Amino acid sequence: MSNAPLIGIVAGEKSGDILGAGLISALRKKYPDAEFAGIGGPDMIALGFNSLAEMDRLSVMGFVEPLGRLPELFALKKRLRQFFAERCPLVFIGIDNPDFNLRLEEELKLDKIKTVHYVSPSLWAYREKRIHTVKRAVDLMLTLFPFETAVYTQHGVDVKCVGHPLADTIGFKDKKLFSREQLGLNLDDDVVALMPGSRGGEIKRLAPVFLAAAVESLATVSAAKVSNSD
Repeated sequence: MSNAPLIGIVAGEKSGDILGAGLISALRKKYPDAEFAGIGGPDMIALGFNSLAEMDRLSVMGFVEPLGRLPELFALKKRLRQFFAERCPLVFIGIDNPDFNLRLEEELKLDKIKTVHYVSPSLWAYREKRIHTVKRAVDLMLTLFPFETAVYTQHGVDVKCVGHPLADTIGFKDKKLFSREQLGLNLDDDVVALMPGSRGGEIKRLAPVFLAAAVESLATVSAAKVSNSD
């Protein structure tokens, strides 16, 4: 068994894989000899991450699909807990995927393993009572947006806003304008963003609905403008 320090990470979808890869790159600057293991996707694996299972096994959505996968998910959580209990990582970092990661983090915390959750669950929008689960499970919450920190501070949970990595990736020079010029958008145009999700299942199921709704809405607006001009 290697004597190198271990950092555990679990990401369950493509967006988490991207965040995980950025996290690994940043942590390597401080811990150049560290090993990274848990569950991740191709971006993380390309950086030497040891994924103990395919990331797609965690990419479930809705209510019916998770129920059918519960035995597999419970077995995977048990396997991860045993692995980290034996290896004693410096820290475990769950990236998003709160239904799975918060449960795992709560168990790992009982094993005296430091736990971090990266990407705040939407407590400010719904399921605010989940804060009690977070408090039991998480030593530190890392949020993407400043407004997300308030609920954690209010409930005595250590929290740090680390910002959204897209702000650096996109590289807008003028953050206030969000650079419509760089995106080729007219400054006077109304803009609607369609965001069906990052998981394959979300895109497959939701993108056609989003696009159909957008086309129908555009046709309705156009018809209304013609009618008003008559």
